[in-house]
Amino acid sequence: MLTVNPNMYTPRGHDALRQQWELPAVSRKIVCLGAGGIVIDAHLPAYRAVGLEVAGVFDIDATRARRTATLANAIAFESLDAALAMPGVVFDLAVPPQAMESILSRLPEGSAVLLQKPFGRDLAEATRLLSIIRTRNIVAAVNFQLRFAPSMLALRDLIAQGTLGQIVDCEVSLHCAMPWENWPFMAQYARMELLMHSIHYLDVVRHLLGEPRGVWAQTVAHPDARQLASSRSAVILNYGEEIRALVASNHHHRFGAAQQRSELRVEGTRGAAIVQMGVNLDYPRGLPDTLQVHAAQSEGWQSIPLRGSWFPEAFEGPMCNLQRYLAGEDEFLVSSAQDAWKTMALVEACYASSATGATPIPQPGGEQ
Repeated sequence: MLTVNPNMYTPRGHDALRQQWELPAVSRKIVCLGAGGIVIDAHLPAYRAVGLEVAGVFDIDATRARRTATLANAIAFESLDAALAMPGVVFDLAVPPQAMESILSRLPEGSAVLLQKPFGRDLAEATRLLSIIRTRNIVAAVNFQLRFAPSMLALRDLIAQGTLGQIVDCEVSLHCAMPWENWPFMAQYARMELLMHSIHYLDVVRHLLGEPRGVWAQTVAHPDARQLASSRSAVILNYGEEIRALVASNHHHRFGAAQQRSELRVEGTRGAAIVQMGVNLDYPRGLPDTLQVHAAQSEGWQSIPLRGSWFPEAFEGPMCNLQRYLAGEDEFLVSSAQDAWKTMALVEACYASSATGATPIPQPGGEQ
């Protein structure tokens, strides 16, 4: 069974914070299974930037497959079987969660695959996916790429080297305008916001702080997007008596850019850091990511120059880590399928908390 080492990062100086995952010495070719917008906008540019070759593309929409293959200078496969027959490649599976199970069941035994998040539609499905992976001896990582954003790699370094001291506060806060109308297929999901979006932030909080003891959560709809099961959420994560941790997302801020917010704040006993995740601001063009640090040895807040942002630079990391793991260059898969199951368990707990409802407030005279 693959394991994840929480201390896999090597601390280094404040002026040399890690911002990029190391490349494999010898890379394997990639076959994309699925050719949607995320592949075109993020996967292909990220792989191209670091010299990873996409050799082929398959999609149930043949026209889309050919268009995406042309962008990658790759083969457009006419069938899934033809794509799966290409030897020695890493599969990049970017399909809706309901399609994962059938495709995983057809992957060659012992193959390697990077799966798009989420890892299924619920924990039961994630458990079935994990069972298939184990039975077929597949090496699988899940594309929780926010962990690999330049800002998050640098933040993980800051925490590992003790610059911020003991972490006591972690808050993700989003007030932005997300164009949900661009994804009409989202209306089909009984679970939406936590599963399809805030899962990124729940995952990165797990990655930074470890496993929470429990959660309190509520996820709700909005009058502007009644077709969606939910599009706003609030989650409090229980890390004991000395850490406050929460994720709050409102994707319906329609009142101009001046008061928008998309950030992760971490505070410790010796310092603090604020990451701006710019992609959520004026999506899909977005603004640049930023990282500001206030440390004990510095005077005031300092801006750390970043080599890129969540989109597309973060998408380099999961594929590089997977390929290096296959080659024995990395000891651990940072976002293994087993670890992704734990993020899905956290999301499941959030939905259970939301369904259970709030604790009633006692009424005068014992009335309910």
